[in-house]
Amino acid sequence: MKGIILAGGSGTRLWPITMVTSKQLLPVYDKPMIYYPLSVLMLAGIKDILIISTPHDLPNFEKLLGSGEQFGISLSYAVQPSPDGLAQAFLIGEEFIGDDSCAMILGDNIFYGSGLTSHLKGAVKNSENGRATIFGYYVNDPERFGIVEFDANGKVISVEEKPKKPKSNYCVTGLYFYDNRVVEFAKKVKPSDRGELEITDLNKLYLEDGTLDVKLLGRGYAWLDTGTVDSLIDAAEFVKVLEKRQGIKIAAIEEIAYHNGWIDKNTLLVAAKKYGKSPYGEHLRKVGEGKIIY
Repeated sequence: MKGIILAGGSGTRLWPITMVTSKQLLPVYDKPMIYYPLSVLMLAGIKDILIISTPHDLPNFEKLLGSGEQFGISLSYAVQPSPDGLAQAFLIGEEFIGDDSCAMILGDNIFYGSGLTSHLKGAVKNSENGRATIFGYYVNDPERFGIVEFDANGKVISVEEKPKKPKSNYCVTGLYFYDNRVVEFAKKVKPSDRGELEITDLNKLYLEDGTLDVKLLGRGYAWLDTGTVDSLIDAAEFVKVLEKRQGIKIAAIEEIAYHNGWIDKNTLLVAAKKYGKSPYGEHLRKVGEGKIIY
């Protein structure tokens, strides 16, 4: 299975902070924002990942993450010439996806929960069986999101983009798993009234096909969108509290690679040394020395 991180956009809601750098390269407490969505794809077991960003920002992602070899994965990069909607990512990534199924995560989304890996691996298996999986999350302001509606048996019966009269309080988060038909379906999506290829319209095609599943992230899970100044600060505070109270790091991508068996102990300790005396580097060193046991 392939994975895409969509890290485009101009981040205008964060100006002037993002006038000279990508939003997805800003820090969320102790690491760049893109570490969080990258860690989610790695937890799903995905090793072949395409990062899509603007022509201006893409070189900085390459400078930060390189080929991905140091994480035991393969990273590719592609330019999004203009932000024309989330479904555009599958058109840009058509050649990269090839004959595989594909997951996509938005570069400013953070997911956390002890059972998350199990949900992710289930979504991978679902896509390999010709179905799509999206993740629903309860929100108090559903008018701002793509919203899913369920029947009495919990089966999804509609998806709507930013409805004026929402039919539920469950929004669609920025994490999607599709089978190999995703490029074919994305080509059928027409620009919306705001001129974008909406991911909601892509999900509707899977719904009409009878192959769209919604997995709810309920009690015990956190989903954070870091697109505003306040939400960026909230996310940083969330990560800070979790890491300080638990004494561990979340979204430590070298650690995930090590536990997945994609890099060996020596590579992990080399990475720890590279980060010097930073708390992130210290954490990797403790993992490599077997001092942190989960």
